[in-house]
Amino acid sequence: MKTYRIGVLPGDGIGPEVVRQALKVLDAVQPLEGFAVEPVEYPYSGEYYLRTKELVPETVIEEWRTLDAVLLGAIGHPDVEPGLVERSVILGLRFGLDLYINLRPIKLYAERLCPLKNKRPEDIDFVVVRENTEGEYSQIGGILKKGTPDEVAVVNGVYTWKGCERAVRYAFELARRRGQARGPNGRPPRLTLVDKANAIRPHDIWTRVFAAVATDYPEVETDHAYVDACCMWMIKKPEWYDVIVTTNLFGDIITDLGAMLQGGMGIAASGNIHPGRTSMFEPIHGSAPKYAGQNTASPVGAILAVAMMLEHLGEAAAASRVEAAVARLLVTGAIPSVDANSGLSTTHVGDLVAAAVGSS
Repeated sequence: MKTYRIGVLPGDGIGPEVVRQALKVLDAVQPLEGFAVEPVEYPYSGEYYLRTKELVPETVIEEWRTLDAVLLGAIGHPDVEPGLVERSVILGLRFGLDLYINLRPIKLYAERLCPLKNKRPEDIDFVVVRENTEGEYSQIGGILKKGTPDEVAVVNGVYTWKGCERAVRYAFELARRRGQARGPNGRPPRLTLVDKANAIRPHDIWTRVFAAVATDYPEVETDHAYVDACCMWMIKKPEWYDVIVTTNLFGDIITDLGAMLQGGMGIAASGNIHPGRTSMFEPIHGSAPKYAGQNTASPVGAILAVAMMLEHLGEAAAASRVEAAVARLLVTGAIPSVDANSGLSTTHVGDLVAAAVGSS
């Protein structure tokens, strides 16, 4: 039996609550598909920092590289300097493990969850590929003369040909696979590049990389949109999109918009991926401290993050079981919403999904 060593960082706020339910679902699917998981828990979080003043040491990042995958709940504590622990944990993972792809499926499972009128599940089913290690998040910059009238803040967005190309190529490969899965009578694959090269001229590197890589994928239709237009069309005509590839900052923004098309932040899952290597998976809702300890937060995003993790590990059948179970419960209304006001406890939703995995 294949055994996977999975790092688990429950984190802050609602993180431990939703991770607990995600692991419950993971436990339910293992015997059905014939594999095992050995969880390795790590304490790093805002709460842990307040008690110990310890951030993630390099030795732990080295240990993470030996794992098969990492599952993260949420990082962020109201009593800790904003971004301090997030940079240590999340950017420690992204940069330390070179997780250069952030993958965000945007998929509507039940029509009632979408805030847009007359949009059905077949209208909202696309994926955003976000470059994950460059751009404004490369941490190059700083503040001069802080707290004085002469204060200056500088941030540099860094784009390399290598960084752009590997993200764009990943997106083309994904678009090709999606098109193949739909078959010859289905929708042809389409990849949309989203940047702001008209106003931010260095984004021209994205335009040129995209054009160069496109020659290797003649079967994939290509499209280009500036980020403001992309946001408009995500609301007006989300069915236009199949796969989007974009910069680190823009990807962070438009995927939150995409989460609302699905039904809210409580359903949104993401993968921070280095193909073929240890990768990290998480819900994107954050720590939501006002809901912490109430057992009301939706664990659906964390559960779907587990499905993404299983897909990455090569356990495609298990991933399909988990996603199908969630979809069935949302379609039937057994899970009425994916927010903290669903009327169901976090624990109850986890129980429902775990049971549905076994009945699929």
